[in-house]
Amino acid sequence: MNSRQSRLAIAATGLRKSYGDHVVLDGLDLSVQRGTIFSLLGANGAGKTTTVKILSTLIRADSGDVRVAGHDLAREPDAVRAAIGVTGQFSAVDNLLTGEENLLLMADLHHLPRREGRRRTAELLDQFDLTDAGRKPAGTYSGGMRRRLDLAMTLVGDPQLIFLDEPTTGLDPRSRRNMWQVVRGLVAGGVTIFLTTQYLEEADELADRIAVLDRGRIVAEGTADELKRRIPGGHVRLRFADPRGLDAAARVLGQVSRDNDALALRVPSDGSLRSLKTLIDRLDDRAIEVDELSVHTPDLDDVFLALTGDSTDKKVTTR
Repeated sequence: MNSRQSRLAIAATGLRKSYGDHVVLDGLDLSVQRGTIFSLLGANGAGKTTTVKILSTLIRADSGDVRVAGHDLAREPDAVRAAIGVTGQFSAVDNLLTGEENLLLMADLHHLPRREGRRRTAELLDQFDLTDAGRKPAGTYSGGMRRRLDLAMTLVGDPQLIFLDEPTTGLDPRSRRNMWQVVRGLVAGGVTIFLTTQYLEEADELADRIAVLDRGRIVAEGTADELKRRIPGGHVRLRFADPRGLDAAARVLGQVSRDNDALALRVPSDGSLRSLKTLIDRLDDRAIEVDELSVHTPDLDDVFLALTGDSTDKKVTTR
C-alpha cells in the first residue's frame, strides 16, 4: 500500500453492480480521505444505498478494486467489518429494550468484557445526551433520540469509519441539526464519515467533499463551493450611494445588469476569491466607492438539477 492509499479511508476503482439487465453501479471510482466527511448525493435509485452495502461488506460487487480502512474488501472482509460501523435508513434499535440495554447488547456482540461494556455504555449515553433516558424503553424515544441511540450503538465497537445512510430522514429540523453536531464531533475525534443523503442542505452543511451520483456514475465531485462554481448564474451585487458611482462602475465593468432604482449592479462572477479581488481592484484603481457588496452563487439545488436533469422521477429534498 502506497502513501496515498494509507491516507485514504476508502479507495474504490471500477465498482460495478447489476441486477439482471438493470445496471445499478457503472464503474464507480471513489477516494475518501481519513478524518473527513464525504457525502454521496443522489436521487432515489441512483445507487447510494447499493454503494454503502458493497463498501460495508453486506453485498458483493460484480467487479472493481476496493480498499476500506486499509483492507482489501474482497480478501479481508472480516478486517473491514472490524474497522467500520453502519447506521442505515432504518434504526436497528430494539424498542423493547432500554437504551442502556441496547448498548450493552452491542457491547456483548463486540465481545467486550462486562466491566468495559458497562463503562462504554455509560460513556456513550452521556456523549449522546441519553443518560436520563437510558433506563426507559427505546420504544418511548422520540425520532431524534432513536437516531442518536442508533449511532451510539454503532460506536460501541470504536470504528474508524462510519457509514451514515440517510441518517436524518424523517427528523424535524431541530433534531436534524442536533445530529449534525454529533457528526461534527465524531470527525473532530478522528472518525471518517461516509454520508449518503437526499437533503442537499445536509451535504452543504457537513461535507468536506461531495460526489454527485446519477444512474450509477459519479457525474461531479468536489467541495460544495467548487460544485456551485461549475454552474452558471453566480454574480456579485454592488450597491452605490449615488447615481454617479453607479454610472462610473457600469462604464468600468462593462457587461453588467443594472438596477437604477436600487442604485445597484449585478456583475457575473463564479464567486471565487480571485474573481472577487479582480473586481475590487478594478474599482479601486478608479477610486469608485461601493456602498455594499454581496456575493451570490448557485446552491446545491441548482448543482444537482444541472448535473442530473430535472426528471420527474427523481426526488431530492432541500429542507
